[in-house]
Amino acid sequence: MSQKSMTSNRPSVFSLIKQSLRGGEHDYTQGSIRQAILLLAIPMILELSLESVFALVDMFFVGKLGKNAIQTVGLTESVIALVYSVAIGLSTAATAMVARRVGEKNYDAAAHAGAQSLIISLIVTIFTSAAGIIFAPDILRIMGGSPEVVKEGASFTRIMLGGSVVIILLFLINGIFRGAGNAAIAMKSLWLASLMNIILCPCLINGYGLFPELGLEGAAIATTIGRGLGVCYQCWHLFKGKGIIRLKTYHFRFDTPLIRSLITIAWPATFQFIIASGSWIVLTWLVAHTGGTEASAGYQIAIRNVVFFILPAWGLSNAAATLVGQNLGANQPERAEKSVYLTSKYNAFFMAGVTLVFVLFARPIIHIFTKDVVV
Repeated sequence: MSQKSMTSNRPSVFSLIKQSLRGGEHDYTQGSIRQAILLLAIPMILELSLESVFALVDMFFVGKLGKNAIQTVGLTESVIALVYSVAIGLSTAATAMVARRVGEKNYDAAAHAGAQSLIISLIVTIFTSAAGIIFAPDILRIMGGSPEVVKEGASFTRIMLGGSVVIILLFLINGIFRGAGNAAIAMKSLWLASLMNIILCPCLINGYGLFPELGLEGAAIATTIGRGLGVCYQCWHLFKGKGIIRLKTYHFRFDTPLIRSLITIAWPATFQFIIASGSWIVLTWLVAHTGGTEASAGYQIAIRNVVFFILPAWGLSNAAATLVGQNLGANQPERAEKSVYLTSKYNAFFMAGVTLVFVLFARPIIHIFTKDVVV
């Protein structure tokens, strides 16, 4: 075949983008690695960008309620970062295990690994939800919230931490789909969740139409309902869908060796993100204690925007994880290594662009969320 005909047979970037958004499983153990990265990375970047939209939407609408409400959201989200750490660790383990089995073409074992990771997540959420419901006021107080913030924000914190089950399941089930190579399902579940949050947030905060006026609590309820609907969409595809991963009752039989293997993979990733989250919590505490409500509100708005741009980088890393897992499962370590190298290079270019955005447009970005000069 001539070079010209080979080039003409390559799909265009536009057609690859359409294919990545349309979804479906692909065999990432053969063919162009660049195309594989594009097919995986686009929906994964959009998925995690949409996850960060939750915090930005809450901050945008809550910003209209004043600085105490802004600080409540910020302090709560900084603690929820610990829940994210657990969720990311578990989803990392699920992606690695499922991708490895998919690479081996052992789809039943991949489904079994996904089911066992769900068992772990449900056990973990019992403790995180209970702690959030019981200790919500104490969490805000320890984080440096003023008495007014604790009084106004305890219900918001209780609802958000009490609903941590939907956060963990949203991340974990998306990790299962990513491992199977179907990143579009993960992306679409976040589309649904984010859309419902955008619709419900102003309605429940301000009481538009048939909705009650709930203020700050409305933002927490809207976010939890939005994520919950995203989880329902995931479960339908996980149990009733037509993909290669379909969970059956027998997959949920307790498998101690497999659960031990999943925890072994999950805990370093969880600990890695707990270190990062811990530093974020300490900085939040310092700003709240030294700068007061105004400084804390300004810091929370800024850090939400930083996270919004960092999460897509995690999307690229998830694409690398899927490619590594499937290619190691197919006994192609060199292809796995090349996948990591190319993904890292693309990520460096992306984050360089992010740096320029923040350097050049910091003030206009903050003005979107608040008009308070001090904040």
